[in-house]
Amino acid sequence: MAAEPRQGAPLSAVHDPARPPLLGHDALLRAQVETLASPRRRYGLASRALFTSLDLVYGDKRSLSKFKILELVARVPYQSWEQVAYIAITHVHERRGLARRIHDRVVESRSQQDNEAWHLVVLGELVHREEVRETWVKYWLVPQIIAFVYYQISFALFVLRPDWSYMLNADFEDHAEHEYMHLVTEHPEWESEPYASEIAAEYGTFASKADLFRQIGHDERVHKLESIARMGAPRFS
Repeated sequence: MAAEPRQGAPLSAVHDPARPPLLGHDALLRAQVETLASPRRRYGLASRALFTSLDLVYGDKRSLSKFKILELVARVPYQSWEQVAYIAITHVHERRGLARRIHDRVVESRSQQDNEAWHLVVLGELVHREEVRETWVKYWLVPQIIAFVYYQISFALFVLRPDWSYMLNADFEDHAEHEYMHLVTEHPEWESEPYASEIAAEYGTFASKADLFRQIGHDERVHKLESIARMGAPRFS
């Protein structure tokens, strides 16, 4: 799918080859239709446990606060992979070819992590704008605990067998992709609601709030496909 940068998007966002492409309105509409028409992945036990836990704590209704929690957790696998790679470089730094390949993976993981961080910034700003009340325990402490546990699982799985960690992340990103696209269908009023942000301007500018969330959903699809593409490959290739 060809990238169609949004008018007004900063050059740093449009031309960064490591981040998911910014799509124009028509491409975002097509991406949404494709996602809604596609079946979800057959989620593994760990993924289902995570999604069930989030529903139990935050309810099964889609809300901005719940998506903010999703984005807080979404960065975790990339952080764990980055940490494993740094440890690996410490042990193989004299093997320059391998060390270079591992470093390239660090850059890739950092780019994915940064993209998820922008999602978190966007969601945090929207929650603040709409003056949503969030308790400290439910929306700060509990998410930190979930993220900590998820980090340990992602780290351990990557060390034992990278495919397991990639599979878990693919499940998570697939879930997020579908949830974002469904969220847009639940809010037709967003089609005519403009979106502008000084805080998240580097992420991109969009004609509507609906397009913003379609873009985030498409980002999650890209991350999912990146994890799937890594399955079966050597740990650092």
